[in-house]
Amino acid sequence: MTASDKLTPPPGAAQPVRHPDAPAPGELLGTHYDQCFGCGDQEHGLHLAARAGEGVSVTAEFTVKAAHQGAPGLAHGGVLTSALDETLGALSWLLRSITVTGRLETDFLRPVPVGTTLHLAAHVRAVSGRKIYSTATGRLDGPEGPVAVRADALFVEVKVDHFVANGREQEIKAAMADPDQVRRARAFEVNP
Repeated sequence: MTASDKLTPPPGAAQPVRHPDAPAPGELLGTHYDQCFGCGDQEHGLHLAARAGEGVSVTAEFTVKAAHQGAPGLAHGGVLTSALDETLGALSWLLRSITVTGRLETDFLRPVPVGTTLHLAAHVRAVSGRKIYSTATGRLDGPEGPVAVRADALFVEVKVDHFVANGREQEIKAAMADPDQVRRARAFEVNP
């Protein structure tokens, strides 16, 4: 089995189903954790804000800043991968499940200059047990522009206990003291 085979849904995988309590199309999806590098309020973070799309899809925009560069004047590939990962992770809002990245394979097709706004789109392709197979693209010059970066991913559904058992105690305590964070965690513990 090759690495790419692990991103192919197995025979019999189910079509994704948007949870009835998922945010409505066009609705802004909030941050899942205020200290998240992708969607939180980190000084040099991505500040990525995703919106619910139709079906089991999301869109987002990410503006590349000077702090995000690798080569002079160009976005760092790891930062672009992080933007795709965050967009793909936002799909869990539509499934009403808690997920973590299991595998992420990224293709870089065009350079992304500093100052560029990358238009991101992701959707779930299939679900098999706890595994969620999804794909995303990042486009230049608008949602219909040329694809600069794309990714296929496998996310795995977990319970809140995963983060409690594996996170640093200080951050876990801070998150558990935040009423909004506790409310979000409890809402997602109800699996369809």
